[in-house]
Amino acid sequence: MTPTVAIVAPGSMGAGIGRRLAENKVTVLTSLAGRSEATSLRAREAGMLPVGETQLSEADFFLSIVPPGEALGLARRLAPTLRASNKKTVYVDCNAVNPTSMQGIAEVIATTGCPFVGAGIIGPPPKPGSTNTHIYASGAAAHDLARLNDHGLIVRVLEGPVTAASALKMSYAGITKGFTALGAAMLLAATRNGSAEALKAELAESRPDLLKYLSGNIPAMYSKAYRWVAELDEIAGFVGKDKPEHAMLEAAARLYERIAADVEGEEKEVGDLDKFLGR
Repeated sequence: MTPTVAIVAPGSMGAGIGRRLAENKVTVLTSLAGRSEATSLRAREAGMLPVGETQLSEADFFLSIVPPGEALGLARRLAPTLRASNKKTVYVDCNAVNPTSMQGIAEVIATTGCPFVGAGIIGPPPKPGSTNTHIYASGAAAHDLARLNDHGLIVRVLEGPVTAASALKMSYAGITKGFTALGAAMLLAATRNGSAEALKAELAESRPDLLKYLSGNIPAMYSKAYRWVAELDEIAGFVGKDKPEHAMLEAAARLYERIAADVEGEEKEVGDLDKFLGR
């Protein structure tokens, strides 16, 4: 039997996953209460059906795909509705939160009687024909979520505690987003100190692989920087406040905070990065 899936919210990732499921004949529900017209259009184009929160709780699976800072709040807001529902949806938290945060969300959902899956998404929003978006899942109900492998998604079940997928996501994102932050920081430092051209020439000669990586990933970061702030804070918490690298990842969060403000403002640092990368 084809399951029904509820997704909150229909941002880029939520809508991408919703579209993939809808293309595979899954009924995908969402909530558009308080959402912008652009978000509403994105949801409709993905084939998602807007419903009330009570109907969301009646889906077979509920996928929480929101900015990290909103994940616990969403669980708390929906808990009364989930508790009152006769049907117990499988609540899947797909957000980039650290294991401690994931455990806190799991405890909220435990009060509702709904099965809980801790998940982590690695890769971009799915596009037609793509296979590079992987959903890692952990917890007692993770094998239930693996049913969606029959409906266009790639779900990989991890053995271990409900926080196992969260730990994987934090580790992977710490490498990719942390390296992008380090690269951006050093390109900006080189620009401020007059060595940008020499640095680019040396990278092109000795590490063209790094220059190619930065040329693709730094510009792609601009529009996402505001979302990466909370994620890097979560990653900093994941490595532990007692570790020196905590400060490194916390600094990356502050860099993304600054870049996000620059994107909304004068675009000075974004302009310097674009100039370095020849855009």
